[in-house]
Amino acid sequence: MTAVSAFREIFTRNLRQSGIYIAFVAIVGLFAILTDGVLLSPINLTNIVLQYSYILILAIGMVIVIIAGHIDLSVGSVVALTGAVSAVLVIKNGQPWWVGILAALAVGAVVGAWQGFWVAYVGIPAFIVTLAGMLLFRGMTLQVLQNISLSPFPAEYQKVAGGFLNGFLGGQGFDVFTLVIAALAVVGYAVSSFRSRVARLRYKQAVEAFPLFVLRIVLIGAVVMAFAYQLSRSRGLPIVLIILGVLVLAYSVVTNRTVFGRHVYSIGGNLHAAQLSGVKVKKVNFWIFVNMGLLSAIAGVVYSSRSNGAQPAAGNMFELDAIAACFIGGASTTGGVGKVTGAMVGGLIMGVMSNGMQLMGIDQSVQQMIKGLVLLLAVAFDIYNKRRASTARS
Repeated sequence: MTAVSAFREIFTRNLRQSGIYIAFVAIVGLFAILTDGVLLSPINLTNIVLQYSYILILAIGMVIVIIAGHIDLSVGSVVALTGAVSAVLVIKNGQPWWVGILAALAVGAVVGAWQGFWVAYVGIPAFIVTLAGMLLFRGMTLQVLQNISLSPFPAEYQKVAGGFLNGFLGGQGFDVFTLVIAALAVVGYAVSSFRSRVARLRYKQAVEAFPLFVLRIVLIGAVVMAFAYQLSRSRGLPIVLIILGVLVLAYSVVTNRTVFGRHVYSIGGNLHAAQLSGVKVKKVNFWIFVNMGLLSAIAGVVYSSRSNGAQPAAGNMFELDAIAACFIGGASTTGGVGKVTGAMVGGLIMGVMSNGMQLMGIDQSVQQMIKGLVLLLAVAFDIYNKRRASTARS
């Protein structure tokens, strides 16, 4: 393969998926320049992780909902409700911190089952069910908190979103433990990618050229290690980043390598064909919303830990941020397309843009306008790709 053909393959093969990574690098580079490098400083990178982790957790569940052809407008209210339940038990009634977390997860599962029942078994569109849920669960939050805020949580609860793992290994100006964990993650990613490539070759499926495969692994590894080095120079490895990493890994496996994941894609891609193929559509849709409820509860625990309390207005507009992350990350408006990693990159783009504009002192109203335009352009790109593909087939 010549250098020209390799370059062409990088920028034309699966443009929809690769383009988002190129855009992410460009946006990070732009704001790094505009903020005189403050964006990439150790303290600021740590703050980005802590500030946007709950949005990324929501985006994991939301992208599965969107792939199946649905939408969930209630996740912000569920974040508030689960945080409120946890706060009432732990702060008001003096229960152990872990009881509050378990109660929040239980409430999230019940909420997901409630909405999954109406969507899957009654047949009401998810847009209507979750719009009703947004109002219902916000009202329940006000009832649980009795219209007042509760704080503070005990120190153990606060560590969920504000704790760090560091100091296990000595370092000179940086935390070696953070670098070791990052290195293990890179090695794991490389091994997993190589095994996936070998499996695809065994079944004579198309794969990227080996030099490009190696280049991709090296570039991703370099970015991860550079990011970890900056974290290690601040406070070490955030606990919430470990939680997020485990969730991303687990749900990447679920969506790409399990029967449930294949069924989700088939339902979103062609519902009628999925039904004819024997997919239990109602059951799959039910569990999609149970899963969204659980992830909303995890996000609720993380957010309440981060804010060190529960507020009636918590989670406001979180659903829009999560939905935007999915669409910017490559999910299709008509379902059947999307990846967990793409949603993560989309969420990081939103986070970097927000953080960068805050560092530059840009007015909040202008920030909202810019983020709205980015979302509009992402959806327009989705529609453009569909039309181009349709024209090519015809």
